[in-house]
Amino acid sequence: MSKKMKRRDFIRNGAVAGLVVATPKALRGQSPAVITKGTARPVVISSANGNKFKNGGEMTCVQKAFTLMMGGSDVLDALIAGVNIVELDPLDDSVGYGGLPNAEGVVQLDSSCMHGPKKRAGAVASLEGVRTPSLVAKAVMEQTDHHLLVGRGAQEFARGMGFKIEEDLNTEHSRQLWLEWKRRTDPSHYLDPAKRAEVWRREGLKMVAEGLIREEHFYGTINCDGVNTRGEICGVTTTSGLAWKIPGRVGDSPILGAGLYVDGAVGAAGSTGRGEANLYNLCSFLIVEEMRRGRSPKDAGMEALRRIKANTVEKRLLNSRGLPSFGINFYAINARGEHAGVTMYPGAQYAICTEQGPQTLPCEALLTGKPTD
Repeated sequence: MSKKMKRRDFIRNGAVAGLVVATPKALRGQSPAVITKGTARPVVISSANGNKFKNGGEMTCVQKAFTLMMGGSDVLDALIAGVNIVELDPLDDSVGYGGLPNAEGVVQLDSSCMHGPKKRAGAVASLEGVRTPSLVAKAVMEQTDHHLLVGRGAQEFARGMGFKIEEDLNTEHSRQLWLEWKRRTDPSHYLDPAKRAEVWRREGLKMVAEGLIREEHFYGTINCDGVNTRGEICGVTTTSGLAWKIPGRVGDSPILGAGLYVDGAVGAAGSTGRGEANLYNLCSFLIVEEMRRGRSPKDAGMEALRRIKANTVEKRLLNSRGLPSFGINFYAINARGEHAGVTMYPGAQYAICTEQGPQTLPCEALLTGKPTD
């Protein structure tokens, strides 16, 4: 009898020890290991423009967010304060004030935010006249029972919340680029629908090739996610959307599970690039679910890219090699503070800030060559 008792004790104690030393591989297919307070490595991660623009100040987006977060600010408040720098900077024509307008020359902005610990979210789409849509998305989260407000309704909500509504968010630079695009296309836009869509896209990409627009600004967005030392995770995505889009077009940025997804127990993911590809596959949700199953941020992001590649079958979206003719990037962190940036083709970068300061790192690519090959 005593031998059996000792054997049971041995098995029980061994099981406990096994849980302590369990590796991600051993947990694959199960819920992730519990992250105890004080074990997360604090980090802020964003698209590359998060470590470039300063709006005349001293800090970039990731620096500002990390500094506030480490100073005790709520993680989401810190992230939004960071992206506000980019939204307000007229030199970044992919986000907020001065973002490239739609086909009618009107700047329409999208944004979403998610608070991991509170399990709450808010978003706006096709918002006109407010330079900081991320703050309006946060107000939707905090002040309403809704997750998404759009168009005129989003603007009226912002007005009611005290936001300044401006008649025009174009800068001289964004307006000149829009006029150049208009000059290159049929001014009346009375082509048949199939030809018109192709002309709009082709001429926009020509301007990218000629160096008038940076490719990341053509599809421009900023995603920013962070985790503090307590393992609290939040995220925000904000954008002026696809350059020269059809008025009213909404991309992936304000859609939960596409442009942004946060699970406070697992991690966060966001995206920049071709929004329609992300929307069809709900990749940010997919990435977080893959991390829940034990995959690293990098491997989870690569799975999302493979999903997009497999589901891209229209000839107009394929290059001569039969591969996607567009770029898309994902940024992911888990509750341990591990992070990754992945991209369809080489060349993209992502930004991080840790206790070692801000850095811009290369994204891992799924495919070789260029989307135009």
